[in-house]
Amino acid sequence: MKKKILTLLTVMIASVLLLTGCGGSGGEKGNTVGKIAYDFQLEDTFGNQVNLSDFLGKPVLLNFWATWCDSCQLEMLLFQKIYEDENWSKKDLVILAVNLQEDSNNVKQFLAYFGYTFTVLLDINGSVSNRYNVRGIPVTYLIDKDGIIKDVLIGAFSSILNLESKLALITD
Repeated sequence: MKKKILTLLTVMIASVLLLTGCGGSGGEKGNTVGKIAYDFQLEDTFGNQVNLSDFLGKPVLLNFWATWCDSCQLEMLLFQKIYEDENWSKKDLVILAVNLQEDSNNVKQFLAYFGYTFTVLLDINGSVSNRYNVRGIPVTYLIDKDGIIKDVLIGAFSSILNLESKLALITD
């Protein structure tokens, strides 16, 4: 009886290790919590090429949005407040707002009108939003300094306190 139990436990432990790996994410890339975020390269609104991997070692708020989305517009105000807050800049927080398939001139006008100064990337052909399985906006991925997705939030943040509590997942 003891031998059967020991054998069963050994098989169960081996199965868990095979399924999850020893290092949590097991180095597997993906677009879900616990995976290493897919790397990508997009152009920012100034014409610079930006890779997600450029920010390895820093916590990243990766948001998908559009100028016509009312919830996105409200959320952008919160992002700008966080971006300007020196407490968050001391934590090396990076904000990357990925605009979905809009004309770059319209995006630039929108940003200038509202005075947003955090990094906005242009996903002109939708390849990055497709890779991240974005089906509605806004959606935000919270990625820790090791590149691991810690949370995915569908919909807008309700308040600055709500946003800050979620950012604690990747900055503390």
